[in-house]
Amino acid sequence: MSGALARRGLRWLLALACVLLLAPALRAAVPHEDAVPAYAEEQTILQQEKDVPEPGWFSLDSGRRHFDRNFLVPWGRDAEPELILQRGGNTWRTLRNGPISTLSAAILLLVPLVLFGLWRLVGPARVTEPETGRRVQRFTRWQRWVHWATAIAFLLLAVTGLLIFFGKQLLIPLVGHAAFSWLAIVSKYLHNFAGPVFIVCSVLMFFTFLRENRFNRRDWQWVRRGGGILTHEHVPAGYFNAGEKMWFWFGVVLLGLVMSATGLVLDFQNLRPTRYLLQWMDYLHIGGATLYIAAALGHIYLGTLGTPGAYQAMRHGTVDESWARAHHRDWYEQLQARQGRTGVGPASSAPGDAP
Repeated sequence: MSGALARRGLRWLLALACVLLLAPALRAAVPHEDAVPAYAEEQTILQQEKDVPEPGWFSLDSGRRHFDRNFLVPWGRDAEPELILQRGGNTWRTLRNGPISTLSAAILLLVPLVLFGLWRLVGPARVTEPETGRRVQRFTRWQRWVHWATAIAFLLLAVTGLLIFFGKQLLIPLVGHAAFSWLAIVSKYLHNFAGPVFIVCSVLMFFTFLRENRFNRRDWQWVRRGGGILTHEHVPAGYFNAGEKMWFWFGVVLLGLVMSATGLVLDFQNLRPTRYLLQWMDYLHIGGATLYIAAALGHIYLGTLGTPGAYQAMRHGTVDESWARAHHRDWYEQLQARQGRTGVGPASSAPGDAP
């Protein structure tokens, strides 16, 4: 009965969250006449274009072409030598500091609240059987090095990115302009230098864990049961369960590609990308970072409080047999079968023993 109430309450909470998150997005496409002008020249442009139909978001024009050059050109060609004022930059500023920042902040504040509610209402996925004292190798040293290097680079990017994005509104009233300017400068350089490190680590992460993240039919059973998170049921799983595989493909691979591509364009402006391209890269970078951080919070929760023993696996590389049998039964049975055939103990049976 308590499990049904918890599931019903979680559904209502998710529905309310969707309504709150979608409400600001309804005005995401701010028309030119509603954009807040930053300079007197833009007031003149708004008056001149009062009766001119507004081009769509994917139009090559933004305002009058003799004022604004927003069309894409071959990479590296200096196509804006005579550009004095780009009216699209003001719309970008209004969107970035308005609906986009509001939606991003709402997501990043709501996700920890949902995870805390899940921890309080449902509780962690514990192992009911007592520990056997026999350890099973879960991750090799190379796998753990790659994981922690990627995690440290990601955390550095997340912290510095949040300081750059939200710090102006949150920190200047607390520390003042001078202190925040130094904090922003340090954050910018750390962010720019940590970005390429994160890209290299993500590539190593992809090839290190690719083999064990291929989906199979058994994963659908895990998805149908929701991983047993709400019912405390230990659904049989292989080396990685379906949730961990979804994090790998959606977070590490897809969002990693989005963040890497957009970050490189924003970082290497000496290659002369157009302002229009930079503005869209900034939109995608903020959106990808918001989803990446939100998904990473869920990954961190499930790897610590949500699943006791998971952190020790990545920290020390081994788990107790009871933990392996409860959370990854298919993988544990494969280890047992391999031990029976070859006589090699499970402590040396983790995939990828050699880097």
